[in-house]
Amino acid sequence: MDAFFYLIPGVIMTVIAFQAYRVLRRWLQIRSAWNSGLTAEARCLKTFTTVSESVGEHSRVRTTIHHVYEFRTHDGQAIRFEEEDGPMTTVEGDFVTVYYTEGPDVVATAHEPGRVKQAAASLGLLSFLGVAFAFCVFFMVTYHQFSTDTSFPTP
Repeated sequence: MDAFFYLIPGVIMTVIAFQAYRVLRRWLQIRSAWNSGLTAEARCLKTFTTVSESVGEHSRVRTTIHHVYEFRTHDGQAIRFEEEDGPMTTVEGDFVTVYYTEGPDVVATAHEPGRVKQAAASLGLLSFLGVAFAFCVFFMVTYHQFSTDTSFPTP
């Protein structure tokens, strides 16, 4: 029974740590694309939406728009990438400016540079994840203290 109170928060903490890694990695990738100074004209090849529904007392539907872009780097390499949450006004065939990094693993974004907005969103999400992680640690430590305390009545 004790393992349950350590295993579940441990799994939750692992998921939280992975999500924090993904948020931080994406933030740094986008920032490096904006800071590289490299831009190109890309063509929107496809737009599509995905719908996710949360079921519960108050069901919600979230629609996410995706864009598929293609462009050529300054050295002639053709790059195709997909990006979420772009502007709804960009449709197939439109040309947009993309910011990208140089190298074997090209990272590109069609989002306009918004360093403060991107930093605030990333730091806000990382703060939320940090609070959830800290709660799991607090829960495990508190449970450990109560489970090893002989003066605490247990059923």
